[in-house]
Amino acid sequence: MMRYISLIAILFVITITETPAQTSPLTVEDIWGKTHLRAKRVPGFNFTLDGAHYTRRVDNLIVQYSIATGAPVDTLFDGAAHAGNSFSGSFDSYAFSDDERKLLIKANTERIYRRSTKANFYVYDRSSDALQAVFPDGKVMHCTLSPDGQNAAFVFDNDLYYRELTSDAAVRITTDGKHNHIINGSADWVYEEEFGFTQAFQWSPDGEKIAFYRFDESRVREFSMDYYRGDLYPEQVTFKYPKVGEENAIVTVHIYDLTTRQTIDADRSSEPDGYIPRLKWTRNPDQLVVFRMNRHQNHLQLWNTDAQTGASTLLLEEKNQYFIDITDDLTFLTDGKSFVWTSESSGYNHIYLYDTKGKLKRQLTTGDYDVTSFYGVDEARGRVYYQAAARTPMQREVYWVSLRGGDPQMLCKGAGQVSVQFSSTYDYYVLNASDINTPPVYSVFPTGQDAVRTIEDNDELRNYQRLYGTRPMEFFSFKTSEDVELNGWMLKPMFFDSTRQYPVLMYLYGGPGSQQVVDNWRGTNYWWFQLLAQRGFVVACVDNRGTGARGEEFRKMTYLKLGHYETIDQIEAAKYLGSLPYVDARRIGIFGWSYGGYMSSLCLLKGNDVFKAAIAVAPVTNWKWYDTIYTERYMRTLAENPDGYYENSPVNFADRLRGDYLLVHGITDDNVHWQHTVEMANALIRANKQFDTYFYPNRAHGISGDNARLHLYTKMTQFLLESLGVRGSAGS
Repeated sequence: MMRYISLIAILFVITITETPAQTSPLTVEDIWGKTHLRAKRVPGFNFTLDGAHYTRRVDNLIVQYSIATGAPVDTLFDGAAHAGNSFSGSFDSYAFSDDERKLLIKANTERIYRRSTKANFYVYDRSSDALQAVFPDGKVMHCTLSPDGQNAAFVFDNDLYYRELTSDAAVRITTDGKHNHIINGSADWVYEEEFGFTQAFQWSPDGEKIAFYRFDESRVREFSMDYYRGDLYPEQVTFKYPKVGEENAIVTVHIYDLTTRQTIDADRSSEPDGYIPRLKWTRNPDQLVVFRMNRHQNHLQLWNTDAQTGASTLLLEEKNQYFIDITDDLTFLTDGKSFVWTSESSGYNHIYLYDTKGKLKRQLTTGDYDVTSFYGVDEARGRVYYQAAARTPMQREVYWVSLRGGDPQMLCKGAGQVSVQFSSTYDYYVLNASDINTPPVYSVFPTGQDAVRTIEDNDELRNYQRLYGTRPMEFFSFKTSEDVELNGWMLKPMFFDSTRQYPVLMYLYGGPGSQQVVDNWRGTNYWWFQLLAQRGFVVACVDNRGTGARGEEFRKMTYLKLGHYETIDQIEAAKYLGSLPYVDARRIGIFGWSYGGYMSSLCLLKGNDVFKAAIAVAPVTNWKWYDTIYTERYMRTLAENPDGYYENSPVNFADRLRGDYLLVHGITDDNVHWQHTVEMANALIRANKQFDTYFYPNRAHGISGDNARLHLYTKMTQFLLESLGVRGSAGS
């Protein structure tokens, strides 16, 4: 059995062995009721055009700093100095105009769904020291300055507008917006959730045109949720949510010309029920690329669209026997003749250079590994920067490769996972490095040189690791009975004794393309796992088939059978762990959230001879109740794949429950609806099976706010202690 143990992990073993008496016990309140165990993060840098400075919001100031020294050099905006009229002086975020002469200030932000918000917006002119409200009539969505900084486009009440900043005029581009019927310039729920964007309009490079989406969701069925706020009646919220096999919104693309104030329609594909997952302007302000994809999501076309007429010609096309994932990895070069694109057409995700006729010029990266992040094109140096899992699926490195081709060069590496954020000129980058036992360290590097300074080292968190006597997480791998090698990590109990047997909690997510077995910091759950280790648990995690960074075939083999191979692999992982001499095979539990809750439910039901307990938070319990884009991408429709749906939905196997089952859900989860847990409860009741359930009113998919996480993890800890029966002392 292979183990990959970092030097830090070995040092922790030595520390714990030498100083057990100094160990302090962890509590759930330490982890979820306080903040001292949360790793400090460095928020995204706003690098300035000169490549030598960056800005950050400090309270209600926008401060400019030197990248090289970290010293503040200027205050660009003081909120308190501009308080008055509708602006309180407090703000949430900001953005520069392209020339950095103006700042777009966002205040009073109100969340809608996972990514969408509405807020009040203001434009600050740095030269005149003047602040003006963009739209005094109410909160708006997606306010964005034009490239020339003269106008601000936004969405209000489902219609698209722009404000001429040199006057008081707000121009209304669309007039048919209506709640739960027509949306202009903003994504509907399912596009936001599954294609990952909310702003559904883009300025042309010259600021003379706006390309925008129109969603006609009038035929999409509504879903309702109730909020309980202490009033006589609950507040009911309805929104359009297309479920498997149901009608999606009809989506079209339009281009508005600010000079003529006319709107043209972009050509629509021959499949009106397909998707338009991206828009991308080329360097030419008269050329817009429209991504079009069929409903099965295995045929992608990029259409070069004339912004004057709407006519389009095919630029690039890809087909796949499974499905195609959408990314933003399309970059047009300033020469107007080439673009960079990522694709997994070779079986692994790699980077390609094309000409603007769609002809491949060269493949820039090759090999049996996946490019995991695309950082952009540094045309001054002729380089493409990217992150890859080139050494092992469990680690990440950052590389560059020449646009002319050649061997990749490693830019930076670490013991575990590294990621970077570049300055606008690529002269500097901020490195984020961590491993599974080491909190993140953020450092500034001039590109191609050694670090000039450390921004955040999380030393305080390392001190807490010593105080609480944390155990090292260790990597391992094993082969299943089908000869599939799977990777995992394991955390052994405090005061581990190889002659004793311990209960196990397996943690998982397991969804398509995801990874939990990665050599990076595990966040707040790290501390909860350490708490369980203090209470005498082995904690383990295994990435099943269908997870990421191991190529297309490994990741997509679950196609049409979500849950099938994943469940087999997790059951085999439990059996492997149960075969270890220090594991009590009669006391193995499993926990997951969302897709992980779906998996923990399936594992307990189909592996009822292996698992004694399971916790499922916000689980999918029947794929027919989930949304069109996600589910049909992997499963097609219920009518096309009835066996795949039936055989892999937990609600159909409630009668197999033998162990202890904790079922948890937020009642106002707009993503995986409360319906999943209610129907699962119905099935368990029909089968006369006992189970525990916790529900959280007014909580969404993440179940947070007002002690919700503390409350939930307190229950989960008690449930595991009672269900898996940690025997004897705290160390047994």
